[in-house]
Amino acid sequence: MRSSLFRMQQQIWRTTRFAIDLARPQVMGIVNTTPESFSDGGAHSDAAAALRHCERLVAEGADILDIGGESTRPGSPAVPQDEELARVVPVVREAVRLGVPVSVDTSKPEVMRAVLDLGADIVNDIWALRRPGAVDAVAAHAQSGVCIMHMHRDPQTMQTTPMDGDVVPQVADFLRRQAAALQARGIAAERIALDPGVGFGKTVEQNFALLARQRELLELRRPLLLGWSRKSSLGAVTGRAVDDRLVPSVAAALLAVERGARIVRVHDVRETVAALAVWQAAQPQGRLFHERTNDDEIQRT
Repeated sequence: MRSSLFRMQQQIWRTTRFAIDLARPQVMGIVNTTPESFSDGGAHSDAAAALRHCERLVAEGADILDIGGESTRPGSPAVPQDEELARVVPVVREAVRLGVPVSVDTSKPEVMRAVLDLGADIVNDIWALRRPGAVDAVAAHAQSGVCIMHMHRDPQTMQTTPMDGDVVPQVADFLRRQAAALQARGIAAERIALDPGVGFGKTVEQNFALLARQRELLELRRPLLLGWSRKSSLGAVTGRAVDDRLVPSVAAALLAVERGARIVRVHDVRETVAALAVWQAAQPQGRLFHERTNDDEIQRT
């Protein structure tokens, strides 16, 4: 297993403008442009506020920005396509100038096309490109990155009827099959990252089983992206409300990285970067977490 982890740490995640070096864990900062978000809804719901938040997260050390215009919390209603475009397009248009990869959290093919045409680097899709036209939208951009996530059922029903049984092999099998299907459609393996979908149709026990046995997912040979930040499972084991989950969120991010995650998706960038700097300094290579180079930037095609 150690050799598998070593191979994962040597990987590059190829995106529209960047070849992201995953030898160092990457912090993906969350930018919600929706009033329905479970933890910070409404705080950045206009384009100017969202862009200021992007700038703040980059200043705090975010390696990647993840911009979303539709809440995916359990029971959340679908957002019309035109409304989602109005929320995310103005932010993406400016965010691509901030010098870090820009990811867009969306499942709608038309939104994918619009943001990729603006220069966005990554499509982050909770539906794993299963909606009609989604694969075509990503495949049309020969270098864009994509993160595909495991979700049981849909946001409206995923927590009313969560998964049964041992989730780890089920999640692994889904991600393996979906990644293979994307590669069959011409999306290169180096463009694909995988998210096991903490909180998306799983019980508290199942979510922590994914964390405890996360190294098993390294056998998929693709970078793992984990999103534990402020999740209800952290509240279930700590008794803390959503606005008081900073420490549990940072702890979960550190545990995910320790078990092989190469990207952690977080709300609290500054604190996560600081914690990971300590973790990184203790690794055999001794390279400080906050060090950055510009060697990974590539020309946009």
